Amino acid sequence: MIWSPAAGSIALLTTGGWGSAMLVGLARSLTIALGAFGLGLLIGIAGALGKLSGGAVTRQALDLYTTIVRSVPELVLILIVYFAGADLINGILTALGQAKIDFNGAIAGIVVLGVVQGAYSTEVIRGAILSVPRGQIEAAQAYGMSSWLALRRITLPAMLPFALPGLSNLWLIAMKDTALLAVLGFGELTQVTRQAAGTTKAYFTFFFAAGCMYLLATMISNLLSRRLEARATRGMAHV
Repeated sequence: MIWSPAAGSIALLTTGGWGSAMLVGLARSLTIALGAFGLGLLIGIAGALGKLSGGAVTRQALDLYTTIVRSVPELVLILIVYFAGADLINGILTALGQAKIDFNGAIAGIVVLGVVQGAYSTEVIRGAILSVPRGQIEAAQAYGMSSWLALRRITLPAMLPFALPGLSNLWLIAMKDTALLAVLGFGELTQVTRQAAGTTKAYFTFFFAAGCMYLLATMISNLLSRRLEARATRGMAHV
């Protein structure tokens, strides 16, 4: 039997359950990324509307939020939000005479990354809303639509083609940022890969495999985002 590096790498991935563990880690990473992206999108919509139509205090608070998040590295923010947030919540519970709680890793990861995503989504969506022709909004007002109805039927659908490229990039960032959660000990793909590589000492094999998994997920995401953009821009003039 001829032994080759490729055969040896496959053997390492298929023995000891590490291949299955990495697939589970990838599923966890994608789940957290999807939850964080969704949370960030909700924060982004609320933040963009607050910046465009909120009061002075609201706009200043949102400016501070987006400036801080976009200025501080994601890893530092993750550590601050995770540990400071946990201490704050448990401090409140202790003051109320309640027992402290242990935070679920997946939920904590979604919240932490969602807060980070929200700052970037706010600016992407704000810019997209500003790109909507003012005449469309004025027409909605002329028809007697309420602000909420005009937002749901006119503004959000019209701004979607302008927002999709930026939101697609944010999804990819959310997917890659899940790797930072390894510092919290959560068993996503990067953490599992570190454990597998440390146990077998085959660092190149496992980290290369993890890189291929991230690349495949990125390629599929790009394909879906292009289809969404093509659907959203149907009927629009292309230069």
